[in-house]
Amino acid sequence: MEHAGEKIISARIKRAMDLTYDFVNYIDEASLALRLPNLPSNSIGEQLWCIVGARESYLWAMHCGQWGGFSCSLKNPLAKDMVLSKLEDTSLGLMEFLQSAPLTHATLNFLLDLLEHEIQHHGQLIRYSYASKIGFPKTWRDRYTV
Repeated sequence: MEHAGEKIISARIKRAMDLTYDFVNYIDEASLALRLPNLPSNSIGEQLWCIVGARESYLWAMHCGQWGGFSCSLKNPLAKDMVLSKLEDTSLGLMEFLQSAPLTHATLNFLLDLLEHEIQHHGQLIRYSYASKIGFPKTWRDRYTV
């Protein structure tokens, strides 16, 4: 990536991914099993499984130039060390791609879809955190004023 707009997009993707990592690093492992009370919901860990899968799937799409479907390699979304490892790996993979590949129209669309997806999950994680009273890391309090 070379242009100012490309650098901004790259920085926003990195910030979103760092925030996700910070949230998981902040909560305890038992919190990964929490669900929204009295509502149909999946667990925090399952939210994170979706984030990891989206990162992997969109990166694959950027490499191929077309959507290839959703898949996720995270086998246990309730194991904090596994979740953190996958978040770190996918963040590194995406940032390496962005530093080495040209920003095509297709890549830009996939990046914006990925950013929207990750931030949408941040909103969901905020609801989970409020409902379960687990709090937020400083980076989230600064970014989202929660």
